[in-house]
Amino acid sequence: MTMTDPIAVTNAKRVSDSREERRLWALHSLGLLDSPASESFDRITRLASQIFDLPIAAISLTDEDRQWFKSRVGLDRQEVPRDKAPCAAVIENNELLVLNDLLEHEKYASSFLAENGVRFYAGAPLVTRDGYGLGTMCVLGPEPRSVTNEECQALRDLASLVMAQIELEHAFGRIDPVTHLPSRIQFIEDLNDLARDAAGETRYATLIDLANPSELAQTSRVLGPAFIDGVIDKVTRQIRETIGTKIPLYVASHGQCIFLVEENDEKLRATEIERLRRSIQSVLNATNPPVLLNSSIGVVPFKLGEADPQDVIRMAQSAAEDARQGERKLSFYSPKLDEEERRRYRLLADIREAIRGEGHLYLAYQPRIDVETQRCVGAEALLRWTHPELGAISPGEFIPLLERTSLTRQLTAWVIETAVDQMATWKRHDLQLNVSVNISAENLSEGDFAARLIQTLQQKDIDPRTLELELTEGAILKKGVQALRQLKVVEQAGIAVAIDDFGTGYSNLSYLLDIPAKVVKLDRSLVQALQKEDRSRTLVRTLIATLRNLDYRVVAEGVETIEIFEALRRERCDEAQASCSRRHWPRNFLKNGSK
Repeated sequence: MTMTDPIAVTNAKRVSDSREERRLWALHSLGLLDSPASESFDRITRLASQIFDLPIAAISLTDEDRQWFKSRVGLDRQEVPRDKAPCAAVIENNELLVLNDLLEHEKYASSFLAENGVRFYAGAPLVTRDGYGLGTMCVLGPEPRSVTNEECQALRDLASLVMAQIELEHAFGRIDPVTHLPSRIQFIEDLNDLARDAAGETRYATLIDLANPSELAQTSRVLGPAFIDGVIDKVTRQIRETIGTKIPLYVASHGQCIFLVEENDEKLRATEIERLRRSIQSVLNATNPPVLLNSSIGVVPFKLGEADPQDVIRMAQSAAEDARQGERKLSFYSPKLDEEERRRYRLLADIREAIRGEGHLYLAYQPRIDVETQRCVGAEALLRWTHPELGAISPGEFIPLLERTSLTRQLTAWVIETAVDQMATWKRHDLQLNVSVNISAENLSEGDFAARLIQTLQQKDIDPRTLELELTEGAILKKGVQALRQLKVVEQAGIAVAIDDFGTGYSNLSYLLDIPAKVVKLDRSLVQALQKEDRSRTLVRTLIATLRNLDYRVVAEGVETIEIFEALRRERCDEAQASCSRRHWPRNFLKNGSK
């Protein structure tokens, strides 16, 4: 007996539902549903009826719960229910469907069509360039019949004519409304046509990015979108004048233009591309009123027929973004940099599943040793991720990515819940340890963060005084009064607050006094300075003494040698984090009072 994985079923349903939402959006955005009859579509429907010598033909669009007929011959109704409709099955698979006799099919024998006298059905999908099925070009008859291969191809051709008419009537974004240049869709179609005629030949895609998104957004906020549109129109005219009229120029996206040149074209020379960029920048610098917009250019070589047009645009955009980091504002595509960027996006996509799943994320515990007694008094819970394909991922790589997304809340909730569960397990084994967990600035924006944290501790019967929250001074400054309000609630509940990585960033002692923190953790860069015989060591000694005089418990991070540990003991630092013999300890390794 084969067991069905419920998680796999749930994930498959989630993907299916998401695709259906995007399909419906594509359909509704065309404005075809409930629109007046059109002779251009009726002409195709009549042709289908004549080719198949059948009394009924229709262009059917599959809405959420109905099949609506944009054009119909031999049908009185404008729509029929989607349930058990053959057209709905066509768009699910985007494949031709032929039913020689509806009454012989269990699913369709009781359908609306069969109950109204329809016995034969054939439908070809109407598919957008993004792969979404809008509906079908279908023919129907009152008697069972079969179809030939020629008839199947004819039905597919008629469906293609319907889609061509839809694209023609709605332009499908082929012409950019601001610049009146061909759009990205036209670029993709032209590139596909070129690949058929000159497969294997090398071309260079040159993409001009007029300004980064933040510059455009700021300018639009002050001067309005019409001003931006005017600048873009002027710049594209300048590009056209510079590259000439024989080279097709396209709009890749808002504020981005792209064109192709052959391998030996002189316009590919760096001097020519730089001349192009200067001419563009001269237009941007001459705006009235003056605005700060800086262009960049990315160039990517590729072979026709071997590179997907969408990838060509993406790689050119990647090169243009890389160009912004350099002085010349011009860059050729770098596979290495592009791979790094794609890896970052992959990590963001995969960690969402890691949070939901089992085993990929885990916590390692780094001991905190009382310097005077040399006993373990607590541990910091460190997040670790073992990717099923990429292996161990450094926290320094994936955590900064997460902090710029909405996943921060989910991940922190997972860390806190996992750490508290571990504290409960230790408690059942008579092991009492203080545990510290890291939170970010975004967590302090959550109005219910403190309340949820306190509730979690209560549910697991954990003393709040055994939990410590670590966050950087910069995170508190970023959120201001809102952060302080949350931290005060936490402190009142008995949960300790620690300032992490002190000695980097702000490190403002006067501001530190306003933060309800009891612990200050010295950054490892400061701790390493204890080995030096210079002013750096004097600074650390003075800092430890000052913090202790202000009643803070001082914890030194990154203690890796006996020499540093002894130096900390001499300076009367309270705790040292990281054992000299074992840097990270598994959750079941810590022993109460271990030396």
